Amino acid sequence: MSNKYVKEILEWVGLILLAWVVAFCINEFIIVNAKVPTASMEPTVMTNDRIVGFRLSYMFEEPKRGDIVIFKFPDNEKILYIKRIIGMPGDTVLVDSGTVFINGEAYEEPYVKVDMRGSFGPYEVPEGHYFMMGDNRNDSADSRYWENTYLEREKIIGKAIFRYWPEIGGLTGK
Repeated sequence: MSNKYVKEILEWVGLILLAWVVAFCINEFIIVNAKVPTASMEPTVMTNDRIVGFRLSYMFEEPKRGDIVIFKFPDNEKILYIKRIIGMPGDTVLVDSGTVFINGEAYEEPYVKVDMRGSFGPYEVPEGHYFMMGDNRNDSADSRYWENTYLEREKIIGKAIFRYWPEIGGLTGK
């Protein structure tokens, strides 16, 4: 085999290796991919949707009420969850007859399309933590049911920014 072919092969191997390193770094430090296995966020995010989250979203600002985030499930950190932030640090969250109240005021949620059943709480959200709920309130394993009720700020991996499978699109309903 001539030096010309060896050089060509080494160039291709180098390019492939460089592409792999760049893809790895982007996936580990800039974006997070998540597959939605359940109907807990419908109709905003559908079952089996693939979502991209931006890991750097909260580097310079804090999460906000209404943000959809990808995070490590507090009861099993090997599992990624996607839910909406409802309660902020220091809030009191109460669900009474299907209506969410935050600090005594009804919280307007245009993204919830089905009336929620039941009453829950009150929940006193500790500093540095969040109270999470799925948009499909009657079919969502969220903060209301977790053993570790509140999500620590450090467990948030990224803010969900768009869906890329089965179709490309933004996450509406905020």
